Amino acid sequence: MRLSLLPIFVFLMPLAEIAGFIVVGKLIGVWATLGLVILSVVLGAMLLRIQGIGILQRISAESRNGGDPGREMVHGAMIVVAAIFLMLPGFISDIIGLLLFIPAVRDLAWTMLRKRIVVVGNSRAFRRGQAPGAGPQARPRDAGTVVDLDESDFHREPNRNSPWSDRKRLED
Repeated sequence: MRLSLLPIFVFLMPLAEIAGFIVVGKLIGVWATLGLVILSVVLGAMLLRIQGIGILQRISAESRNGGDPGREMVHGAMIVVAAIFLMLPGFISDIIGLLLFIPAVRDLAWTMLRKRIVVVGNSRAFRRGQAPGAGPQARPRDAGTVVDLDESDFHREPNRNSPWSDRKRLED
């Protein structure tokens, strides 16, 4: 969706949801409509908990194995968005939310978003992955220069004139 269409979408979505309430309310009645709305909130919370824990475990496993957790992170974000859509009152948002809980739909969205998302990490797990040109013979990164200090080299006298000094200044 283009960014210029977002305000139109934000304005028209509540109107479509209200129209959906009217149509469904006429077909099945007011109490059944309210029951469906409450059921979708409970279902959204349960699905977020169940699938969210699984996504977190897969992200952790990918990171631990040195793989790229980008796909799992996008899936996790889509599950959160899907749960929010289910918790919002309205049937159109519920349909969108239920579609996002389907792994095939998330994979389709991932294939469209893959080229636009970059996962950057500074942990050892990210560096262990297969970077271009990195093979089993690749050298680890240089850890930098090591400076060995004795206690006398590291010790310094506190500045008594500093406003952050623990000691009170006598001239105050």
